[in-house]
Amino acid sequence: MKVTAGIYKGRNIKNPQYEHLRATSDIVKQALFNKIYEKIEGAKVLDLFCGTGALGIEALSRGASEVVFADKNFKSYNLTKENLKSLDIDARVIKLPYEKTLQILSGEKFDIILLDPPYQAGLYENCMDLIEKYELLNANGVIVCEHDKTIKLNITNFVLVDEKIYGIKKLSYYVKR
Repeated sequence: MKVTAGIYKGRNIKNPQYEHLRATSDIVKQALFNKIYEKIEGAKVLDLFCGTGALGIEALSRGASEVVFADKNFKSYNLTKENLKSLDIDARVIKLPYEKTLQILSGEKFDIILLDPPYQAGLYENCMDLIEKYELLNANGVIVCEHDKTIKLNITNFVLVDEKIYGIKKLSYYVKR
């Protein structure tokens, strides 16, 4: 897997075949970042359920000023740290369940929040509730949910502004009410 654009364009990111990982394809990554390109420069980003760290690394490559990576899985945590080290990136990586991660981030504000949890785990709504509870999204920020196209998200505390399908995946974009 490679970084698709920016200062790390073409650089490799390790993506071993762990059963819990589901890599975001280059086409989906490019579509996501092309959609939010005007928000990236200087942005503070949260890559929740970061897996390999690929989405957060892509954000840094494209001009984000800071990315916080978080995943409770030990393999994902280590893999993200390894990928960051291979690119000589210094970033905060949190190894905690998402509920605890969002709680400890309370008081911080993010311009972009990337949510890519296990598709069938039903975590999207609770994540969004906690993001609202802890006031983690900036006023003009965006939350991007990557999910299976067959999953209908029931998000009521944020406004859905766009959805796009890419094969079996869907990207849903939410902003504050």
